[in-house]
Amino acid sequence: MLDGVQALNEQQARALRDPETETRIAQYEMAFRMQASVPELTDVSQEPESVLKLYGDDARKPGTFAANCLLARRMIERGVRFVQIYHRRWDSHSDLPRQHRMQAEDTDQGCYGLITDLMQRGLLEDTLVIWGGEFGRTVYSQGKLEEDTYGRDHHPRCYSIWLAGAGVRAGTVYGETDDFSYNITKDPVHQRDLHATILNLFGLDHNAFTFRHQGLDQKLVGVEKPAHVANGLLA
Repeated sequence: MLDGVQALNEQQARALRDPETETRIAQYEMAFRMQASVPELTDVSQEPESVLKLYGDDARKPGTFAANCLLARRMIERGVRFVQIYHRRWDSHSDLPRQHRMQAEDTDQGCYGLITDLMQRGLLEDTLVIWGGEFGRTVYSQGKLEEDTYGRDHHPRCYSIWLAGAGVRAGTVYGETDDFSYNITKDPVHQRDLHATILNLFGLDHNAFTFRHQGLDQKLVGVEKPAHVANGLLA
């Protein structure tokens, strides 16, 4: 069946000489190669014990955060250009002490393993690792206000994201808040500034990198306000 579809696509390409058909053929071929490579990619049984220890015991359990971090490294070394890992359940409006402790324990070892593994293989210097969410949490409590069961509300005014690799200055804390962690008091980084910084680390000028949409030139950092590279984050 696949051979038949391939033959029809090639016949169509020869008849019409439409680049869209050639693009579709290339997409199908890439999709097949991706699917065919999955069994080898996801088989971590041949990983050395020393590597598995980097990521922790959960690296042996498919679907865990640590296992996904290990798979991310395996994808990166095979040339995958973008890898995204989700880790949910940080929205703690109650029971925060227990929930966030569990979340931190779940992600800490995997993150350490990924960064260390990439560095040891010489991959970190041209791989950018970004860890973050879409908002932070207030410093003040929410809910029952009991010592072990309180929660915290959403806080989009200021929150932390960390970056590693690809020219990021290691060990740097950039930006400050007031004593209540409510407002930014020094070196704010808006989302558009973060995007401009990421593009800079990729070797792209965010002001020159535009695309045409509905008759207008658009930018990945938006066009409403200027975006600035956070140079203090660069090595």
